[in-house]
Amino acid sequence: MQRKTAQDFDQELLILFDAYVHGTVDRRGFLERAQKFAVGGVTAAGLLAALSPNFAAAQVVPKDDPRITARTVDISALAGYGSIKGYLVRPAQATGKLPAILVVHENRGLNPHIEDIARRLALAGYLVLAPDALTSLGGYPGDEDKARELFAKLDQTKTREDFVAASHYLLAHAEGTGKLGVVGFCYGGGMAHTLAVRLPELAAAVPFYGNLPAPEDAAKVKAPLLIHFAAVDERINAAWPAYEAALKAAGVRYTAYQYAGTQHGFNNDTTPRFDAAAAQLAWDRTLAFFGQTLRG
Repeated sequence: MQRKTAQDFDQELLILFDAYVHGTVDRRGFLERAQKFAVGGVTAAGLLAALSPNFAAAQVVPKDDPRITARTVDISALAGYGSIKGYLVRPAQATGKLPAILVVHENRGLNPHIEDIARRLALAGYLVLAPDALTSLGGYPGDEDKARELFAKLDQTKTREDFVAASHYLLAHAEGTGKLGVVGFCYGGGMAHTLAVRLPELAAAVPFYGNLPAPEDAAKVKAPLLIHFAAVDERINAAWPAYEAALKAAGVRYTAYQYAGTQHGFNNDTTPRFDAAAAQLAWDRTLAFFGQTLRG
């Protein structure tokens, strides 16, 4: 069966799904409002299922791939929830120290897609850590709806400190070079921006369609930024002109790209919002950027 893309769905439905994913519309509200798009024997529940992730179909690097080694680590985060678990991955045959990358998930915790992203980066020659913000609530529950419900219960002040602690863990890791980059998606894109504000020692940050900091925080950013935006993403894009002006005024090194025709979440290859061409281009740019900033 041919895989569905964003073009197979009405734009209003895609915007409704984005609202559902980000908690401004609940499941019942989505199903009620999606009913008008349920035609030709398709139900509203069927539309939700079609738009939801299919992790197995999109996996690029299997968990047991012999080219990588992976383990779960516990990281002390005294200013946060006390500790946070992370998925630590590195290339199996690497010798010597490696530059490090922190991978920050979307608003569902450390799901199989983000673990796969971590493995892809490890194969590119990095020491990679993907923490799970849901650690204090038992970790990613294996169900995206339950994960979103749990995520809404987090104290974001504590969660930010968990990710700061995870960053310090990687910076000091014995297998690392001391150079650290961060890449994040959606919620994680916003966290990548936050860490760029919080950590002067950060060497690179790559936010994918993440919430932007307040313009007055731009002056605190010391790391070069590579920022990826979707084209159809008013919720995120509306704040960019003010933040870009602040980055320019502060002399921050940044490059920003908006990918024509793409939806929020276009890099996530587990859902129909995935745009293969844009995701590949953004990924190639990301790897080149990390090569310049973390290996230089």
